[in-house]
Amino acid sequence: MTHSEPAGAPPVAGRPVVLRGGTVVTMDDAGTVLRDADVLVVDDRIAAVGSALDVPEGTQEVDARGGIVMPGMIDTHRHMWQTAMRGYGADWTLTQYFVWYYLEHGKRFRPQDISAGNRLAAIESIDAGVTTTVDWSHGLQSVDHAEAALDALRSVPGRFVLAYGNIHQGPWEWTADPAVRGFLERLRDARDDMAGVQIAFDVTGDPAFPERAAFEAARELGIPVTTHAGVWGATSDTGIQQMHDAGFMTPETTYVHASTLTRDSYQRIAATGGSISVSTESECSAGQGHAPTEQVLQYGIPVSLSQDTSVWWSGDMFAAMRATLNADRMAEHMDAHLKGETITQLRLRAQQVVEWATRGGAHTIGRDDLGSLQPGKKADVVLVKNDASPVSFPLLNPFGHVVFQAQRGDVHTVIVDGRVVKHGGQLVGIDLAAVRSEVEDTIEHLRGELGEEAWQAGMFPEMPDAEQEILENPYRYTDFKDESKRAGGEERVLGR
Repeated sequence: MTHSEPAGAPPVAGRPVVLRGGTVVTMDDAGTVLRDADVLVVDDRIAAVGSALDVPEGTQEVDARGGIVMPGMIDTHRHMWQTAMRGYGADWTLTQYFVWYYLEHGKRFRPQDISAGNRLAAIESIDAGVTTTVDWSHGLQSVDHAEAALDALRSVPGRFVLAYGNIHQGPWEWTADPAVRGFLERLRDARDDMAGVQIAFDVTGDPAFPERAAFEAARELGIPVTTHAGVWGATSDTGIQQMHDAGFMTPETTYVHASTLTRDSYQRIAATGGSISVSTESECSAGQGHAPTEQVLQYGIPVSLSQDTSVWWSGDMFAAMRATLNADRMAEHMDAHLKGETITQLRLRAQQVVEWATRGGAHTIGRDDLGSLQPGKKADVVLVKNDASPVSFPLLNPFGHVVFQAQRGDVHTVIVDGRVVKHGGQLVGIDLAAVRSEVEDTIEHLRGELGEEAWQAGMFPEMPDAEQEILENPYRYTDFKDESKRAGGEERVLGR
């Protein structure tokens, strides 16, 4: 017997839940789509998927008719600690971002500021149907900052991976710190189903390869590495070659952006089995390079999607999927136009980017129990349904609907680890007023530290002069400057 809850009431924790009568996008190996189908959740697992399912006594029902039931989405690269400054850098270049966070103002973040950003980002993740988020947490100046970051993530009922990083110190230094290693070992050994761990740092291309010690630490600890690779003006093919020659490119390694690499680098990533995290809104806007969708398809590289930072963009994976399809198609059309040709068949399809946002993310973080709706998998489930919206019907191509029609406000129900955390379009058990107060304290602190003039100047950068400034090296823990990143001319350093 199915028990129907009063309209608008979220299902009661601890009892089975069935989503009835939806279009189920399973994301299994065959890409199966089931119409008028059910998904049964018992405890923390998907118990069954099919039509007119028999369910246990007392099962609670969610009406999914007219909606799309899909796996929870997975964001493999988000600087969650920056979310307290949501939208501040809307008109930034990558150089201005580096100055703010890497060189100057990022150093002013207290542990409680890291916590405020993380908590807000974690809540917006589950609100948007992102059930797992990799916190690319490179603002951890101390273990106190790291503890604050982790505590904030644990306070929100989603899945998270804390990717530990510190942009203010060389990775060979902080990975050798006994306190940092103790923190990483504790998180690793906890084998917490809801909180994974990675190590996050970049490879500058310095011929001395000082990052070797950090890779060795990660290998010794048995923790995967995530790294910003192929970022114009910051990281290049040299770093990939150094990693490859030293044997540090593994199937567990994540290469974020990977936008400005050569054929040899993509072949090395493909041969060693690593994944690329494509962050298309970021790459289109900030200038890391073009999203490498053509390359991942050409070389068969596993791929996931990410949103980077809410200081610029949204934390909405619908936007990530939409941007990725649009950017790839624009590039394909423009390449053809330059040859006097016309594209008649598109290489990247809606179903593929939905897969990258779900199964692709699960593969990247090494969680084969996530990313698809199949019996025995973890119950991370999203219902996209909005009966009040004229955009909710007709529902013809569910993949196209998810990518081009849906948005955060259409996320009706989110289940994480069998627990309903959003229902009827409303978050369950989240005190946004407390989070708002926490974030307002962070803004007051940062604004006070900088002064009003500097705060406004950072938010609204001056229009560029004819003389363009160049940031030679954002990683100030090393003096290395890569001349390949310059187009020529006399050496200049960013003025502040």
